[in-house]
Amino acid sequence: MRAIDPMLMEFEQESATTRRLLERVPTEKLDWRPHPKARSLGELANHIASSQKRVATAVQTSPYDLGSGGDGSVPANAADIVTTFDANVADAKGMLAGMTDADLMTVWEGQVGGHTVFSAPKIGVIRAILLNHTYHHRGQLSTYLRQLDVTLPSVYGPTADENPFM
Repeated sequence: MRAIDPMLMEFEQESATTRRLLERVPTEKLDWRPHPKARSLGELANHIASSQKRVATAVQTSPYDLGSGGDGSVPANAADIVTTFDANVADAKGMLAGMTDADLMTVWEGQVGGHTVFSAPKIGVIRAILLNHTYHHRGQLSTYLRQLDVTLPSVYGPTADENPFM
């Protein structure tokens, strides 16, 4: 088994969970934000949808300018965010599946203004940024949706909204 294979399996499983949350994002609330310093619901959901391909692309380029990409725009409706997510997950899976074990162990650098701010083997970048970073934002998204009284789907077990035992 290649080193990327368990991560691809996790990516596929967790992407399905993330998609279930993104499907619940209400279009009429895309501009809602829980705090003036926080991203809007649309910005957060679109960041999750867009980062799948962006990270997989970034890991192919070293050094990578961390300030590039991601204009912060938000589609006019939530369905477009889900469509973007689906396409980006498919692209990311294809890029990651083509990586060899040797490539995964090469050191990747993320830079800002020509200064390295993050450096790690590519496999660590995939774990930290593509996977863990997405889980972090998915947790934020579920909190946003809860505050908006949106019914939450199962993430790692039944929710208070969809618990068959209650």
